[in-house]
Amino acid sequence: MNKTRQILPIIVFAQFCCTSLWFAGNGVMSDLLKTFNLELTALGHLTAAVQLGFIGGTLVFAFLNLADRFQPSKLFFVCALLGAIFNLGILLEQNSLNSLLLWRFLTGFSLAGIYPVGMKIAADYFKEGLGKSLGYLVGALVLGTAFPHLLKTFSGSEDLPWKLVIITTSVIAILGGFLILFLVPEGPYRKAGAGKVSFRIFGIFRNSRFRAAAYGYFGHMWELYTFWAFVPLILSSYNMLHPATEYNIPLISFLIIGSGGIACIAGGYISERIGSEKTAATALFLSGCCCLLFPLIFILDAPALLISFLIFWGLTVVADSPLFSTLIAQNANPEIRGTALTIVNSIGFVITIVSIQFINFLMLQFETIYMLALLAAGPAFGLWSLFRKKVRKG
Repeated sequence: MNKTRQILPIIVFAQFCCTSLWFAGNGVMSDLLKTFNLELTALGHLTAAVQLGFIGGTLVFAFLNLADRFQPSKLFFVCALLGAIFNLGILLEQNSLNSLLLWRFLTGFSLAGIYPVGMKIAADYFKEGLGKSLGYLVGALVLGTAFPHLLKTFSGSEDLPWKLVIITTSVIAILGGFLILFLVPEGPYRKAGAGKVSFRIFGIFRNSRFRAAAYGYFGHMWELYTFWAFVPLILSSYNMLHPATEYNIPLISFLIIGSGGIACIAGGYISERIGSEKTAATALFLSGCCCLLFPLIFILDAPALLISFLIFWGLTVVADSPLFSTLIAQNANPEIRGTALTIVNSIGFVITIVSIQFINFLMLQFETIYMLALLAAGPAFGLWSLFRKKVRKG
């Protein structure tokens, strides 16, 4: 038990290190736009490129059953190393929009061997209290996602700051990969899958409990990454609407996104008392309310209220993520648990691309950030799926 307890902090820290690659581009987006003479629409395209790469990677991983056929720690390390290298590609001076999209796509592809594989490693170690363990793990992902914004805040010079963010995130991703490789052996609950390509992934949605949990996760994903992607734009738009207000956008973005890590951990503990399903549904309901209330809060000339509201939204928008992953893992066949987590992640990130591009398109057409209220459709669908089919309590 003591050894297992020591393993969790290592997995969590490694996950934080490696998932900092995810939003490294968003953390320096304004610098990328300026350095490479990109249009504002590049924000949505570059964010979607990472998601698309992640989707492509998860589909390959799921079809080949890589997370179940090979030792997860080695797979995690290889992907961390590749992700760090692809992330550094952003630094090339001859980059264009197309090459930047390629580097972000490849980084996203590598993350397919980090995020779901990290959850698979945790599930192999923790049969009881999985919700709490995944709460820490997803909390690390959230903090890693927000970390580039913090780096941008404290970078010093005019010429180096954005490059320093990219270099730092790549270095710590390599560190995370080495930690998993050398300090995290196979878990006691791991069941190796078949040694060949399996087509069992096509039948995983026949289980009604698994399907309900997955659909709830899909609704959650419609909202999550679009909100994260547009946080800096929300703040800059508010500055323009209320000129007397001027935020430190990178720092406030870090606080809004990073606060979700606390919510993931707290949600894991709460779920041990009232169950994963009820806790996830509560968070989903609250974040859906935030979507609908956003236009009303944004229009007010009350900076402190806006920041408080966005932090609360940042808490609720991701608190349900580890809980849905817990429900999915608990209702999947143990022999293909890694593959099940991976394929659900893949579909979820397809939804994030549609959501990001849809909101991006509407903002250009109507020139208003109030379109973010449409993110409420995701939580509404997720709640419908949970109440339509009762998921096994976790």
